[in-house]
Amino acid sequence: MREIIVTAFISLDGVMEAPGGEPGYRNTGWTTQVELLPEAYEIKGREQQEAGAMLLGRNSYQAFAPIWPTMEEFAEYNAMPRYVVSTTLEEQDAGWPATILRSIDEVRELKERTGGGPILVHGSATLGKSLAEAGLVDRYHLLVFPVLLGAGKRLFTEADLAAQWLELVEHEAYPNGVVKYVYNVARP
Repeated sequence: MREIIVTAFISLDGVMEAPGGEPGYRNTGWTTQVELLPEAYEIKGREQQEAGAMLLGRNSYQAFAPIWPTMEEFAEYNAMPRYVVSTTLEEQDAGWPATILRSIDEVRELKERTGGGPILVHGSATLGKSLAEAGLVDRYHLLVFPVLLGAGKRLFTEADLAAQWLELVEHEAYPNGVVKYVYNVARP
């Protein structure tokens, strides 16, 4: 069975919306307001080396598709298979093709296939919540930024679920205030 890893930039209060400058959010671009330290982003390079596929929600896919293929630093992300979970997406972007999955059940089937390495979920707040609620997330890679944003899309669900325990397997604090946390989801 493949692992599903949710990887995200989040504020200290759990907001993940528009970290890089995406339009439509009051505090857009909040990650760019912190000093850029390459060592804080080492985990992104490691993800590219270890992952076997990328899983995105429709909004993130449509935001990334025009930009990511042109970014040399994302060469491995761009080369790996991509899947988009959407009930409304009619066609994939020809320049950044992806397989369209129509339900969380189809994600579960993808996860249950053997081989291919971990599946990374980038951005995709709604999808990340749905996967967590369905018990499909195995690990979180979080870069927590030293800012409180208040309103905005959040990484974690507000559904009334049983407690889900996490096991801290890696962490590091950087001089710019960013803190990396890698958590495995504890299974009973």
